[in-house]
Amino acid sequence: MLEYLFAGFSVGGQYALIAIGYTMVYGILRLINFAHGDLFMVAGIVMVYLAASIPFYISIPLTIIITIILGFVIERVAYKPLRSAPRMSVMISAIGVSYLLQNLVLYITGGLSKQYPKLPILSQRVKIFGITDRAVIFITPVVAVVLMAVLMFLIKHTKMGMAMRAASREFETAQLMGIKINRVISFTFIVGSALAAVGSLLYFSKFTGVSPTSGAMPGLKAFVAAVFGGIGSIPGAVIGAFFIGIMENLAVALNLAVYKDAFTFALLIIVLLVKPTGIFGEKLVEKV
Repeated sequence: MLEYLFAGFSVGGQYALIAIGYTMVYGILRLINFAHGDLFMVAGIVMVYLAASIPFYISIPLTIIITIILGFVIERVAYKPLRSAPRMSVMISAIGVSYLLQNLVLYITGGLSKQYPKLPILSQRVKIFGITDRAVIFITPVVAVVLMAVLMFLIKHTKMGMAMRAASREFETAQLMGIKINRVISFTFIVGSALAAVGSLLYFSKFTGVSPTSGAMPGLKAFVAAVFGGIGSIPGAVIGAFFIGIMENLAVALNLAVYKDAFTFALLIIVLLVKPTGIFGEKLVEKV
């Protein structure tokens, strides 16, 4: 059972790194970035091709940088022009970007699943607490918690973090107070994209096949985790992700693996019915 618990924390940590991107963007723009899971997938494909031609110590940071640039471009091209448009328009744009990324990768790869490279340290087999598995299983939860702590420190103790909190609380008022909203939003997408790239390194080191649809299910589960924890709350997204990861692997331990995906989406329905704002979410007051 301990083995499944560690695996649950590992998968939860991977979902958490994606979920933070969802919750940060929603916290400021009130936008569900449906393309975020596909950005995570693109990071995996980029790593596959880079690792085939250049050393890991170059390909890993380069993958993160390319993912950040792509996330920044998506925000500027697909979302910024629609900032004053109805939310439905922006949501449709996000779905369009999602399919665009999937079909772009489909064209590049021919639809074939690509084998993810074995990364140093992460892909090595180690034995901890009597459990022998890839090192990524034990490293992932630590990375997720450390990055969350760094991000929370940044949000609470830096000028940019203060601007992000102000924008998430009162978007229009923050603009009137002189906060450079475009810079805040771009920074939010940059951080979310970087975390998605790190999440892809960890996820595909364990689940080694990368295909055009590889980001769909992790992205959906990360979204559920964000809703469960309270979308807009970073600690809530992380806790929700760990909960989902652990419950999925407990289902496997109980020979209910065929129902693990169903559990995730049943959880979403229950949360929306019982507490739509999530565990740590705040009730929004609509002003008229």
